[in-house]
Amino acid sequence: MEYNYGEDIKRRLKRIEGQIRGVLKMMDEQKNCKEVVAQLSAVRNASDRAIAQIVAENLQRCLLEEQVAGRDTGKMVKEAVELLVKSR
Repeated sequence: MEYNYGEDIKRRLKRIEGQIRGVLKMMDEQKNCKEVVAQLSAVRNASDRAIAQIVAENLQRCLLEEQVAGRDTGKMVKEAVELLVKSR
């Protein structure tokens, strides 16, 4: 599997990494539960967006390859949707 998504996805993941470090720091500092949960929710949303981007870009590339080869792409789309649903 090649991950040729450019720097955008890496920036997203590094931002998530920083958010996680921030949550850990908040916990060490005994911050309010609501603040910690709000930050964790932001992490989850950012992670969901990263997952969607990776699946979408991979699906796009795979669909083009399958279409060029003259194969049906319906199964591939179904698998991508199932992957997104499972990730949630």
